[in-house]
Amino acid sequence: MILTIRNIVPIIKAQWVGQNNTAIIEYISIDSRSLQNDENTLFFAISGPNHDGHSYIEELIQKGVQHFVVTKIPSTVTGKANFLVVENTLDALQKFAAFYRSQFDFPVIGITGSNGKTIIKEWLNFLLSPDYNIIRSPKSYNSQVGVPLSILGINEKHNLGIFEAGISMTLEMEKLQKIIQPTIGILSNIGSAHDEGFSSVAEKIKEKLKLFVSVNVLILNKNKTICAFVNPKIKIFSWCSDDKSADVFITKKNIGELTELQVTYREDTFPITIPFQDQASVENAIHCMMVMLYFGYNHNVIQTRMAHLYPVEMRLKVKNGIYNCTLIDDSYSSDFQSLKIALDFLENQKQHKKKTIILSDIFQSGLSNEALYSQVSQLIISNKITRVIGIGETISQFKNKFINCDTFQNVAEFTNAFENLNFENETILIKGARDFNFEKIVSLLEEKTHETVLEINLNAIGHNLSFYKSKLKPKTKMMVMVKAFGYGNGGFEIAQLLEHHKVDYLGVAFADEGISLKNAGITVPIMVLNPETTSFSAIIQHHLEPEIYSVKGLKAFLKIAEQKKLKHFPIHIKIDTGMHRLGFEEENLQDLIAILKGNETVQIKSILSHMATSDDLKHDAFSKSQIALFEKLSSQLQTELNIKPIRHILNTSGITNYPEAQYDMVRLGIGLYGISNDAEEQKELENVGTLKSVISQIRTIDANESVGYGRRFIAEKETKIATIPIGYADGIRRSWGNGVGYVVINHKQAKIVGSVCMDMLMVDVTDIDCKEGNTVIIFGENPTVNFMAKQLNTIPYEILTSISQRVKRVFFRE
Repeated sequence: MILTIRNIVPIIKAQWVGQNNTAIIEYISIDSRSLQNDENTLFFAISGPNHDGHSYIEELIQKGVQHFVVTKIPSTVTGKANFLVVENTLDALQKFAAFYRSQFDFPVIGITGSNGKTIIKEWLNFLLSPDYNIIRSPKSYNSQVGVPLSILGINEKHNLGIFEAGISMTLEMEKLQKIIQPTIGILSNIGSAHDEGFSSVAEKIKEKLKLFVSVNVLILNKNKTICAFVNPKIKIFSWCSDDKSADVFITKKNIGELTELQVTYREDTFPITIPFQDQASVENAIHCMMVMLYFGYNHNVIQTRMAHLYPVEMRLKVKNGIYNCTLIDDSYSSDFQSLKIALDFLENQKQHKKKTIILSDIFQSGLSNEALYSQVSQLIISNKITRVIGIGETISQFKNKFINCDTFQNVAEFTNAFENLNFENETILIKGARDFNFEKIVSLLEEKTHETVLEINLNAIGHNLSFYKSKLKPKTKMMVMVKAFGYGNGGFEIAQLLEHHKVDYLGVAFADEGISLKNAGITVPIMVLNPETTSFSAIIQHHLEPEIYSVKGLKAFLKIAEQKKLKHFPIHIKIDTGMHRLGFEEENLQDLIAILKGNETVQIKSILSHMATSDDLKHDAFSKSQIALFEKLSSQLQTELNIKPIRHILNTSGITNYPEAQYDMVRLGIGLYGISNDAEEQKELENVGTLKSVISQIRTIDANESVGYGRRFIAEKETKIATIPIGYADGIRRSWGNGVGYVVINHKQAKIVGSVCMDMLMVDVTDIDCKEGNTVIIFGENPTVNFMAKQLNTIPYEILTSISQRVKRVFFRE
């Protein structure tokens, strides 16, 4: 569908200000980072609580973007582009998507519920794609922004839509209903997710049901509570396992690792076997089966296809690869919409100048192969991909459309040629349809480490950052601490995310941490908190900014700076207001002033201090005395040196407990990583790091037999013991063993028995249904780092920073 600026103006009720209202729009964007933005892009400047798309307009114009939907035209860009001025840019995006959806007339499945939406969508796509050309939400694009972007992927060749809708508060679903306009509804379930956004369960049910006000049929698990809120005019197609009055009655039994469903529909009973046993997966599969029944599929087709359902990976993962490569693993998905998302993620997470994509044939684009691979080629060119490796019969036919491209008919051919492809010092996006088994490629390219990983949720980091930003005054700057390898979570990947979110400063402990970030391409100013005098030359060379906390250190730095003939090199002055660790005290402030007065070699970029008890309101008087002393001494420096630097004293706890002392900047530390000592604040934060391992071996021991060094555990009865390949060399304290701590296996707690070994620990799984190779949660949502710290009489910082570098970090985005 071709639209011009002139067409779009009345749709979104905009006032047009510009010179060319006949310009053709081919791409809608809200992401200033996307390399897909060009002269045919219409950029919606979305304004949120912590980000304002208007601030990126000047930068986007320089990159060639000429068309913007705005609430105001920034003075710096007046007359430089086409502007569509509206009252609310998000509302305008939603109106445009609703109009676009109304131009197509085919069945659309709308899915909502507390859990399972993305899995049901992906499984329906798998089950129905042999017979339909499907457009679906990429990944879990189900929000107020994600839904309109998903809808805008529809083209004229699609004949079935599957879209999910997620809400967290009232008044949201009506907007999504107007955009999706579903003809078939699926209510997956009602759980506790986002309870805080609703006054009651009833209010949540009513809000979710608003998605289905105009559907031809609503598919749900028959439930008296939910059905009581459904409009009686809506046709319900229900299933149930304990109410035979449902349209479809289902019983189930476990067979090995499978579940057999006995399905009774219209007086006909037939079996369906699915490769899962957990209740959530079974319910999700049943919803998919209900759609197939509604569409009239025969039993044999349903049985055959559902037997091949598979675990859905909903995350893009960043992994360490061989020969200093970085991998982005998206090896179970290959469609045009998700390719755009993956390429944007590649650009955001790239760690090397060289960028490679390994891509399978793309399915269900709705386009002819010629048109599809032409568009894929343009997408890859705009994202400045260095090398393309195509795998599949179809993409091989279009090799000539790609620059620097090798193609293979299948993964086996690629594997045979692997040694000659010379992967080294590059970021590699691995993106393939499930049938291609690209996990084999990931295995070839992934750095071989042991089976314990620390998974870092980049979405959670973004959420936690936004939470603390929401506490700040509009002009308060933010420094984020990424010292100690990002509190154990990883340095560069998190620094890159923070750079995108436009934090003002990063803080590291030592120069080598900052040098590593600078060498990796981080451009945000970096302050070194504990610089050693031997590192001053390297700090200057790599444009880092040292914290100066003593006369001796200042003189040493000035000597080197003067030798290098520097002018106004940024430094940060640390004042000791009561922490008594580092900093200038009140009695030597005059010496500091005497040295700096009239000195043009350095520039005092900021004055700071550190609070000792901001997390403990029992010491409120002491904290306030620190703030008062900081005010006095920093003001004295400002007056006598005639300067106006940034001032900052608050750390994570201080942001919450002493908002009156924000000054010009605050320093966010462990709060970014989802840890707070305040119980109420902890509820608002999202878990960032999940430490996982696997079961290496399971054995059964008899009563009176022992486990581990020193025979510290003696079995009282026959006991099943699982060995996990993680120990104190990985950062798990020995004191967490001997029944103090536990791990989680298949949602159940397994007590650690005996001593934690250097590389292993053992747990009691007598009452847990598990097998070798099953995933083990060491910490994350349960047990939390806070819980572990409390049990071990330590602090969360120590738990996080103790995780050794031999534990592989895997970064992912939902």
